[in-house]
Amino acid sequence: MLPAILGVSGLSLTPDERDFIRDADPFGFILFRRNIESPEQTTRLIDELSEATDGRRVMPVLVDQEGGRVQRLRPPHWVDLPHVRAIGDLYMRDPEKGILAARLQAQCIAGMLLECGFTTVCAPVLDVPVPGAHDVIGNRAFSEKAETVATLATIMTEEFLHCGLTPILKHAPGHGRATSDSHYACPVVSESCAILDQTDFLPYRQVLKTVDPSTVWAMTAHVVYTDIDAQPVSVSSKAITHLRNGLGLSGLIIPDAIEMEALGGTLVERALATLNAGCDVTMYCAGNLDEAKKIAVALPTMTQEAMGCAEEAEDWRQCNSNAEWRECYKQLRELIPQQEAYLYEQHQALNVA
Repeated sequence: MLPAILGVSGLSLTPDERDFIRDADPFGFILFRRNIESPEQTTRLIDELSEATDGRRVMPVLVDQEGGRVQRLRPPHWVDLPHVRAIGDLYMRDPEKGILAARLQAQCIAGMLLECGFTTVCAPVLDVPVPGAHDVIGNRAFSEKAETVATLATIMTEEFLHCGLTPILKHAPGHGRATSDSHYACPVVSESCAILDQTDFLPYRQVLKTVDPSTVWAMTAHVVYTDIDAQPVSVSSKAITHLRNGLGLSGLIIPDAIEMEALGGTLVERALATLNAGCDVTMYCAGNLDEAKKIAVALPTMTQEAMGCAEEAEDWRQCNSNAEWRECYKQLRELIPQQEAYLYEQHQALNVA
């Protein structure tokens, strides 16, 4: 099996994509707006992916569905969820209502995704923004208070797991201090680990102490933490070791999209660097088949240890989603009224995880 999560080009597989998937046998897939038109079409596409991998039991299908400006499933077929900063603000005013809103948000996301056949959600965001940081995270984060982020991220993680959806914590170990957008440049964070332990790293430790750490995955940030290493986390063995030993991550670790410009070198070099650093799989999202073929030829087979992590999460994952997620949405909107749409369609960040 190829240790890679790949994007595909459109609303259905092309014959060439189908042949490539059968031959390369990638571990999983990630879908974007270009792949999602309606529930029926999305279900068919996921069925095509399953057929191309011979109905393999462990075939993760990922999607970014945070709420706010990062939602791949959108109206008219799905609902427009609030950004999570609105949930964090509600929590600061009324903790009980904020916790309820976090649960309802997770239930809505899980209901929409599981109906279509998704297995895995790239959420929640555990980043803790600081004043002056780039707004690539902004209201994608619950709060500028690490304790609030930790509490609400834990609630959503628990609810995703309860519904039968594998959550991916991101962007480990934190993207909130970045002063540049890692889609276009490599951010550098110079604070000491002593400071970061009390802020950026805190939400990860709390989530992983509350849930079984083998049931959740993590997505690494393309950010340099100078107190750990001079290389971005996604390609740093020191940083990946810190995620496992320092923060307690024992589930699958994947990098953010390797086509992001924070990483240097060719796509093949980037893919290999993420695996050599200790990521369990790499992730190429753009859906360019020629580039995917180049990456596939260069990669080793997936390790037994990584496959064991994936199988453990799948063994735990049972679909318990409440089919009445639309009712959950009504309750959520009673707590957080509909906002003016905050769309970033022109922002390339919408096309990557």
